[in-house]
This record gives sequence, structure tokens and C-alpha cells, in this order.
Amino acid sequence: MADGIELGEGHSPAAWTGVTVMLIGFAVGTVAFYLAIVWLVWASVAVIIVGLLAGIVLARLGFGVRGPRYAGRDHS
Repeated sequence: MADGIELGEGHSPAAWTGVTVMLIGFAVGTVAFYLAIVWLVWASVAVIIVGLLAGIVLARLGFGVRGPRYAGRDHS
């Protein structure tokens, strides 16, 4: 780690939001694939893309690890 700065390993609101939305998309998509519901599989792909974009947008709005709106925790 450079200069002893801990960045929080991605535990930010942007990361949590993006990953949670994508996990929901993967879970629904898996069940839909198993049940052969094609439109729901493609809808879950769209949800996964929305989750990715939500994480990126929130990080750029300052809710990422290095963002000004992220209040990291001191683990010392």
C-alpha cells in the first residue's frame, strides 16, 4: 500500500449498491434460465447492467472510496 493509506477495500455506498443490484440480477436470471423464461433472462441482464452503471455513477458523485461524500471508518 502506498504511503500507508487504507482505502477501505471497496466498502463504499457505491460499491455496495452496485454489487447488491447485480447480485439480484444474477439470482433472478439464474432462476429464469432454469425455468426457461427467456424475457426474464434478458431483463435480468438489463438489471445487471443497471447495477454496474449505478456503481459507476455513485462513485463519480462522490460515494466511492476516494469520494468526498464517503465517510470511511478508522480501523485502528
